[in-house]
Parts: sequence; structure tokens; C-alpha cells
Amino acid sequence: MATDVWSICFMCTVRCPIQVKVENDDVAWIQGNPHVGGIEGALCAKGSAGLALLHDHERPQYPMIRTGPRGAGQWRRASWEDALEYVADKLRPILQEHGGQSLLFGERTNLNTHINKAFMKALGSPNHFTHDALCKGSVNTAFRTLTGLTDAQMAIDYANTRHIIMYGRNIFESLEIAPLNNLLKAMDKGAKLTYIDPRVNVTATKAHRYWMIRPSTDLALNYALINTILKEKLYDQDFVHRWVSGLEELKAFVEPYTPEWAATETGIPAAEIVALAREAAEVKPAVVFHYGYRGAHHPNEIYLRRSLIILNALMGSIEAKGGLIIRKGPKATGRGDIGKYVSQEFPKITVPRFDGSGLEAFPLADSSHGNPQMLAHAILNEDPYPIKAIIINRFEPLQSIPDTSAVRQALDKLDLIVAIDVNFSEIAWYADVILPESMYLERADSIQLVSGPRPQLRIRRQAVSPRYDTKPAWQIIKELANRLDVGQYLPYETIEDIWNFQLKDMGVKLEDFDAKGFVALTDKAIMMNRKDGLKFPTPSGKIELVSSLMEKAGIPSFVPYEPVLPPPEGQVRLMVGRCAAHTHVSTQNNALLNELVPENEIWIPTKVADKLGIKDGGYVELVSPLGTKGKIRAKVTDFIHPEAAFMLHGFGKTVPAQTRAYQKGASDALLQKNISDKVGGSPALDETLVQVLPLS
Repeated sequence: MATDVWSICFMCTVRCPIQVKVENDDVAWIQGNPHVGGIEGALCAKGSAGLALLHDHERPQYPMIRTGPRGAGQWRRASWEDALEYVADKLRPILQEHGGQSLLFGERTNLNTHINKAFMKALGSPNHFTHDALCKGSVNTAFRTLTGLTDAQMAIDYANTRHIIMYGRNIFESLEIAPLNNLLKAMDKGAKLTYIDPRVNVTATKAHRYWMIRPSTDLALNYALINTILKEKLYDQDFVHRWVSGLEELKAFVEPYTPEWAATETGIPAAEIVALAREAAEVKPAVVFHYGYRGAHHPNEIYLRRSLIILNALMGSIEAKGGLIIRKGPKATGRGDIGKYVSQEFPKITVPRFDGSGLEAFPLADSSHGNPQMLAHAILNEDPYPIKAIIINRFEPLQSIPDTSAVRQALDKLDLIVAIDVNFSEIAWYADVILPESMYLERADSIQLVSGPRPQLRIRRQAVSPRYDTKPAWQIIKELANRLDVGQYLPYETIEDIWNFQLKDMGVKLEDFDAKGFVALTDKAIMMNRKDGLKFPTPSGKIELVSSLMEKAGIPSFVPYEPVLPPPEGQVRLMVGRCAAHTHVSTQNNALLNELVPENEIWIPTKVADKLGIKDGGYVELVSPLGTKGKIRAKVTDFIHPEAAFMLHGFGKTVPAQTRAYQKGASDALLQKNISDKVGGSPALDETLVQVLPLS
């Protein structure tokens, strides 16, 4: 007899709520949760391919301990008792001799992150980090410098927007189902989409207006838009008067940056820049200048992301229908907050973080996520102290951090590498111990709090028993904590213990999730009063164009624009991104998704290809300033700016156990220089110029 199980997908980081149909302890069907607005039963290709991951014989099936050189693929099968004791026996002397700070824990943010942070604090280590800075650290910092809020505390009202302007936010291929469906509904009702990108991707083809901007010149465009909006008084004067400070300083700063000036830098005609400013103003405040998700392109990323948020502030589109909404949590509904193990008292940690986050290297970066691009530097230089061990959970330093060669060299210096993963990732294959995690259909996890105008709780229940000898990560960490004598900081034995701890102040019971898989904490949208009820946690209580946070750190709120030079002859600016079929670095070996996109290719401008003798479909070699090289198939096209080249992120796998993806395509991380936006915190992933050579 078939049963329905409410769960949460984890084929990508969006975590859509799903309904899983189970027969005879196997998954018969997966669809989006039909009760959740915007989802309504929909599921993307990645979510559907969860079935392939469930039954994949090419994922780790039991604990493994390395017996040969790192990366050689020589292992012995171990019991869970043996593997966990092995890890604990290795960690004890490291922690005793070098202190808790000698251990790092890196992960892709997930529902159990509060548990992993608690585990590290209990061991006396400040060195928990996530992938977030590699993706959107500068977006986070930009929001905090202007509003006091993080990007995670903001949402976009796609359903009611009347005009949305996106800069490289390829939403039709990133496939967040609910936002995308809501945007499509808005467009059906007449909302406009302006899309700005050096490459004609799927989102560009859906836009009402598309601009092929010169790579890396978005900030010039925004300075000109701000100039026009202020000069013509197109901004929301009432909102700005009430809630924005520093307007006069902004006016003086942007005065030289006219649309005519920007046209020469961006390639976009001045008249079109003016037209966009006027069109956006016509529908304010139901207009969004999308602040981006992956905001990790350039060393001045912080100022680009600030300019986008400033444009929203000028339009008055903060806490406005069809604009940006400040997310509300349980407290806004009169309830207590969700329980987090990381919120308890821990032994005081006095040593600094390994990555300089919140310190001199990255003074404004959010230390709750860290700066993982500093991993190789910290290990190789023992700066600020020796690093001896690392635990990695669903994070891929060998394909996500720029300059793979340096990262691998750093890893070789460690005494212990532990991978908790559902895949034979590059780091798992290079680890000393693999602790295989049950995939999301085989496990339950911490309850998810979804903040927003209508906050709700969602639950991931276990749908089927594990196909192999695997465990949930929360259980693995608990068993490690017990062996390291810090188990008291994680006072649970079962997932029900975790759930009950999370819900103890919420006025919600576990059975409340049975009907629909979620619990709505309010039945109507909660909106602050734009006249006198907005709350910005800045010193002034306003959106600060001249940022208290930046100025206190000796960092200017506005910086002059630096012209972007075209690449030298024979080189192109390497841009990276994603497609609808894959999630970052984790799905290239999935049996179903690999059929859709089996390898990546490099988009080469036709003019460049003709000069170099490159043929469409032929293979080329990408040569990095680092001296590294990658072999990849060429896609010769007019649909990319002549100064740019583009490749998908996450290919170039070197793990033989992943037979479907092995050695297909090229890895962008192998080619990228490790350059950072030191103010915002993100790496500059689109800053590397590469040489393209035809292969006979």
C-alpha cells in the first residue's frame, strides 16, 4: 500500500518542500508539495533525479578508511564503530597539542548547521565555515552596510512586482520553483523583466529588454542610473526623506557619472540607460533591482551590490508590495524562537578565526559563514596558527575554491581529512576517512524555519530506509561528540529529540505537520508600516548610504569607478555559472542529470574563434595565468560579448569512481586565480583572463 511522506528536497540548496509516495520501502514518485504556494506540485529536473541518487551504486555505501596515498582510491571497508573511533583517536592528540582551533569544519549550509556549529564551539574551535562567502558573501556585507540586515533577512515579492531588473541573475536556469512561478505569474499580468548580462542565456531570451553589457562594467551602469534618478528626481521622495540618510553625499559622488560616460564603458547607449531609469520609476515602489544571489565576480563586488540596494532604496521598494520584503520570523507572530543547539553557553573561545573573517583580512565579512577561499593560505602559511585537521560535510574545496592546485597542496599538509558526504566528491576521494551520509530521502533532519511575510515551519521526514550502510550527519556528529567528550552539548539521541527541542517555545506539536508537511505560523502577511514602523538595525535606524559600519572600519562608502580594460589579444575574461540540470559540483555524476548535460563547454565569441582558428564543437585548451590548463569543447557563438568566454561550474571530475562524469569537461576552479573582494568577503570568480588555444 502506498503512503505519502512529507519531506524537503536537497538536490540543491533551495530545499523545496516535497511529497514522496512510498511503496514497499521504496520511492515510487516525488512531486512538489501541492499545499505550498508557488510550488503547487511542481518539481524541477534535479528534484526528480533524487530517485537516481537514492539508487546510485556509485555513491559511498559504507565507511571507508584510506590505505594508500591520498587520492589513489585505495580503501578498506570499516564498520561505523571502527571509522568513528579512528577519527576520534586521530583528533584527540591534535586537539590536545594544538588546541580546538587546529580543526576546521566546512559545509554547505543545511538544516543541521546549528548542530555542527555547536559541535565546533564545544571543541573550542572558532573555525566553522560554509560555502556562503564563495557565493554571496559580498551581497550579505552590502546589505549589512546599508540596512543592518543580512541578505538572508530580505525577500523579493516576485508575484506582485511590475518591473524587475536582473544583473546576471539567470533565474530561469537556477530554477527556484516558487520565485520563478511567481515571477511568471507577474509577467503574465504585465510585469516587465530587464536582463543585463554579457551572455545570452535562457533568462535573457525571456526578458522584455536585454543588454549585452561589457563584462565587469555593471557598476558603471548603476552609477549612471543613480545619477539619472537623482538628477531627474525620479526617486520616492517621501520614503527617502523618512528612511534614507546620506542622499546629499550620494548626489555629489555620482555627479560625474552621466549616462553618456557610462555608454563608453558599458556599451549601452545613454538614451537606453535614461529610459530604464524612467521606466523603473514609473512603477515604484513595485520595482526590483535584483541584488543577486551568487555575488562573487569582481574585487569591487561590495560596491556593485551596494549600488543595487541603493537603487532599491531610491525607488522606495523596501518593505513594499512588489518590491523587497523584510523577512519575519516566529517572534513577529507572537511566538518564541526555534531552538538551536548553537545558542547555548559554550567555553569561551579567545583565538581568532583561521580565515581573517571579521578581522584585519576581511574586517566586514560575516564570520558566521567565514571566508573559505583563505583555506590554502591559512594551512600553508600557518597563519594565524597551525591547522592540522578538517571535517567536510557536503562541501567541495577542490572544485569550489579558486586555484585547486594550491588547495590540494594545502590539504597534503593536514594530518587528517574527514569527509561526510553522499557522493564520491573530489574531497571525499582525497580524504583519509569517508563517513557516508544517508541521502535526504533516507533520513530526517532538523525542522526548517522559513522566514518571510508569512513565516512557516517545514519538516523533512525519512521516506525510506537507507539503501546502504549510511547515517544522517546529525547522528554522525553526535557519535563523534560523544567520543570526544563533548556529547553533553548535543543532548539528543533521536531526531524526535531534536524536533522537540526546536519546537519547545513555538506552540507547535509534531502532529501539526502531518496534514500538509508544514505549519503556517500566521494566516496573513506581516508587513511593517512604511510611514513610521520600519526597523533598520543601523546606528541611525535608517538605510545608511554613508555607512557607519564601513566608515568606522576606515573603508569609504563610495569609491571612484576604475575603467575596465579589454583583455589582451588572444585572451578572454573567463565567466562561470550554472544550468538548469546541475547543482554546483554535486550532480554531474547523477545518472539522469548526466544524460541531460554530460560535460561543459566553453562559449567562445565568433570573432575570437575565427582569429584563433577554433571550430564549433572542437576541443580547445584553456591556459590560466596560474600555469594550469583545461581541455574543453568549444561552443562558437555570437551570443556572448567579444571580451568574454563562459563555462559551466562543476565539471572536470578526477574521481574514477564517478564513471559517468570522470574526466568530462574542465574545472573552472583549476583555472581561476584566488582573488577576493576584501571588503565584501567574496572571491572574484570572473576576474581571471585565460588564453584559448585550438587543439588539433
